[in-house]
Amino acid sequence: MDGDSFSGMANGGGAAGGPVDGKLIQTFHKSFVQVQSLLEQNRLLISEINQNHESRAPRNLTRNVGLIRELNNNIRRVVGLYADISASFARNADTAASSDGDSSGTLRSPDGRAGAGHKRVRPG
Repeated sequence: MDGDSFSGMANGGGAAGGPVDGKLIQTFHKSFVQVQSLLEQNRLLISEINQNHESRAPRNLTRNVGLIRELNNNIRRVVGLYADISASFARNADTAASSDGDSSGTLRSPDGRAGAGHKRVRPG
């Protein structure tokens, strides 16, 4: 990720239309850099796992057990980082909404409906 990814938000394009705190931008950037690093590690792990699987050598297949555990741990860390990013963004949006006179704490869609469009749907 380049450093300009959040420049629009920092210049007044925040969640509630106001400027976004520079510290929040730094936190987002740091988290996204960590995510990118983990995803790159996962790419390398998956490549090695595939090579080991194709070799069918018992030693390589045994090694895959540890590699798959590492991959799963990395995925958990990525999920955690995204959860932290989401929570930070929600806190910032709530703070911005409260400072704009909406103290309900409810995130609103652009058309003003409370909670609209925020339901997460899982594919079945």
